[in-house]
Amino acid sequence: MTVAAILSGKGHDTITARSEALLSEICETLAKYKIGAVVVCNGDKEIEGIISERDIVRTIGTKGPSSLNVPVTAVMTKEVVTCTEGNSVNEVMARMTQGRFRHMPVVKDGKLTGVISIGDVVKYKIAQVELEAEQMRSYITMA
Repeated sequence: MTVAAILSGKGHDTITARSEALLSEICETLAKYKIGAVVVCNGDKEIEGIISERDIVRTIGTKGPSSLNVPVTAVMTKEVVTCTEGNSVNEVMARMTQGRFRHMPVVKDGKLTGVISIGDVVKYKIAQVELEAEQMRSYITMA
């Protein structure tokens, strides 16, 4: 099972921000769309960074509320771990767990095509396990 299977159900829609956005604007975007992270991209959908709720809380906690007036580039993670639609769900889950992050941009030819969260991965894995269990129950009752 691959990332493509998750995106086929979830869709490829992404919420992005420009690098000149202020941290306060990122907060507004996160709240408006009820999401946990925003990918920072240039006009060509090339990834420049990613900013999560956790990054923002850590920044405010260490630098105070005035940090909401700084550009997102001062706070975002610039070395973004990405995947492709061809990556397996197990591989992506392992990378997220090892890196201790919850959102992973999906890229094709160096451009953003989607974002998956650990919640998407877990939801997909649960559905897969339930399907396998149902198939086993059907097999057992047919025998």
